Amino acid sequence: MEYSFVSSSVVEAHALEALKNRGVMIEDIAKLTLFLQKSYVPDLTMEMCIESIEHVLKKREVQNALLTGIELDMLAEKEGLSFPLQQMLETDESLYGVDETLALSILNLYGSIGFTNYGYIDKLKKGVLSLLNDKSTGKVNCFLDDLVGAIAAAASSRLAHRYRARLESDETNQ
Repeated sequence: MEYSFVSSSVVEAHALEALKNRGVMIEDIAKLTLFLQKSYVPDLTMEMCIESIEHVLKKREVQNALLTGIELDMLAEKEGLSFPLQQMLETDESLYGVDETLALSILNLYGSIGFTNYGYIDKLKKGVLSLLNDKSTGKVNCFLDDLVGAIAAAASSRLAHRYRARLESDETNQ
């Protein structure tokens, strides 16, 4: 029996396209990342944030989470789920929690700092997260808002680790 799989480049392309089709651009996530890290990394730029997000988005776990969450959101928009799941996703019910659980799989990639970054940005609902949480649009973004917040938090954590490594390298080279 031959093993069949979907290539990483195909999965990545579809995950990025799914984000774009839902109205989320890399720059939107970069603004969140910059907000989270600008007080801790003095020379932080949007370009650095974008590069970090692109690195996070190369991870297969992140791509899988995006494809799964976005697909469930779209099914809920089309009323393609059974009760009570349909209603829970439509309303982004606070006790549902599976959307956050999927987001946590992204945070695990960059250490515990990602959890605090995620909790903070998820509570504030800044920038694109505010738009994704607007229920008046008719869009269901039960999963997407948490996934976008997790990507920003993971990219922020990655930047924090890289900054610390740079500081330590500077110390040892003196």
